[in-house]
Amino acid sequence: QVQLVESGGGLVQAGDSLRLSCAASGRTFSSSTLGWFRQTAGKQREFVAAISWSGNTFYADSMKGRFTISRDNAKNTVYLQMNSLQPEDTAVYYCNYHQFLPNNMDYWGKGTLVTVSS
Repeated sequence: QVQLVESGGGLVQAGDSLRLSCAASGRTFSSSTLGWFRQTAGKQREFVAAISWSGNTFYADSMKGRFTISRDNAKNTVYLQMNSLQPEDTAVYYCNYHQFLPNNMDYWGKGTLVTVSS
């Protein structure tokens, strides 16, 4: 089992920055990624960014340039730095742990709400 706890969400104004954190605990493996998805009411959860244990990063095209994902392996924590936030970035942001080996599994955090006012 893997537990994920997000923090850092809140209410900001357009153009502001925010950093989300997600601490992972439990039995984690190096053949995995930690990442972020987001979801708004009535829409499917969409991929934002992910980072492998070795530091390879992956971004949704629409997030490139404004969002930066990083991780601290010693703390088993992933961060999402979000800059130039816009109202359309308003969503619940979910932390994801995706494991490739020894078996393919996904774990999710409970989410943290980011609200961007215009």
